[in-house]
Amino acid sequence: ADIKELKANPNTNASGTVIEAKLDKGRGPVATLLVQRGTLHAGDSVVVGTAYGRIRKMTNDKGKEIKEAGPSMPVEIIGLNEVPRASDVFMAYDTYKQAQSIAQTREEKQIEKERNASSAMSLEDLARKISEEDMKEINVIIKADVQGSAEALAASMEKLEVDTVKVNVIRSTVGTISESDIMLASASNAIIYGFNIRPTAAIRKKAEEEGVEIRLHNIIYKALEELEGAMKGMLAPVYEEVVIGQAEVRETYRASKVGTIAGCKVTDGVAKRDAKVRLIRDGIVIYDGKLGSLQRFKDAVKEVQTGYECGMTIENFNDIKVGDILELYEDQEVEQ
Repeated sequence: ADIKELKANPNTNASGTVIEAKLDKGRGPVATLLVQRGTLHAGDSVVVGTAYGRIRKMTNDKGKEIKEAGPSMPVEIIGLNEVPRASDVFMAYDTYKQAQSIAQTREEKQIEKERNASSAMSLEDLARKISEEDMKEINVIIKADVQGSAEALAASMEKLEVDTVKVNVIRSTVGTISESDIMLASASNAIIYGFNIRPTAAIRKKAEEEGVEIRLHNIIYKALEELEGAMKGMLAPVYEEVVIGQAEVRETYRASKVGTIAGCKVTDGVAKRDAKVRLIRDGIVIYDGKLGSLQRFKDAVKEVQTGYECGMTIENFNDIKVGDILELYEDQEVEQ
C-alpha cells in the first residue's frame, strides 16, 4: 500500500468487508470488519449483508476498545441483529431506520432467491433422476456458530457421494436455527445440521410440528460419518447369491398329483424349504428354479442337514434323474 500510494477518502460513511463472523454466547453476533473506505464510528448504524444494527462496541486487533476506525483498519464490532456471512459487504448509514429498511429489503430478496432456487432444484432433480437412473439427493441446511465452520461443513458434505446418493446444501449460515430455516427445511424436505449451536425449545417444537429433523454436532467428521451412513441406507439393497447346500438324487418317484419326487441325500451344507435350486447333470445346469417341497419320511420339514436323506420336488419341473445334483442357494442382502 505504501509503495503504490493507495488512497481512500476517510471523510465519508464507512464501507468495507466482513472477514469473519461468529455467534458469541455472552455478546451475541460478533463480526470482524475491514474498513476500506470512510471512517467507522462507535454508535454508527450499519448494514452488513442482510444483518443490521447500531455499533455498541468496537475493538481493534489488540482487543482495545476504540471509538473510530479509518481505511485499511480491521475492527471487531457487536450490536448486529444476526450473524452476517464472511465476505459480506458492510456500509454505514446516517440513521438506524434507514439501515433497518435496507437490510430487511435485502433479506426479503434473499429469501425469495432461496425459495426459487429450491423449487428450481426439484425440477432439475426430476430431469436428473430420469437421466441418471434415479439419482437421489439429501437436502441439508447448515447452521453453525462461526462462518468458517459452516463453510468447512458445507464443502465436506457436498464432496460426499455414495453411489447414486449425494448431498445438496441449500443453506449454510451462522447463528441459531430460526423459524425461516424450519420452513425452508419443511418445503424442501431437508435435514438441519446444527454445529456448536443449540436450538430453543420453541424451535424444537416447531421442527417437530413440521416433521423437520434437527441433528446437532460439534465434531465435523462425526456429522459426516452420520450423513454417510444415512446415504448408504438410501441405496437400493444389493443381493448376493450364496450356495447353502448340495444334494445328490439317489431315487426318483412319480406321484400323479405332485410330479417327480427326488429321493436325495444332502451331501454338503443344508437343504432349506424356501431355497432356490439348480439341477446339475454332468456339470451342466439343466434347470434353475425354486424348491417345491422338502420332506423327511412323510413329514414336511423346514431344513435337512448334511448326511441325511430327504424327498424333494422342484416347482414346475419333473425331468429329474438318478445321479443329478441339486444345488441349493439363496439371495442374501449385502451391505453396500
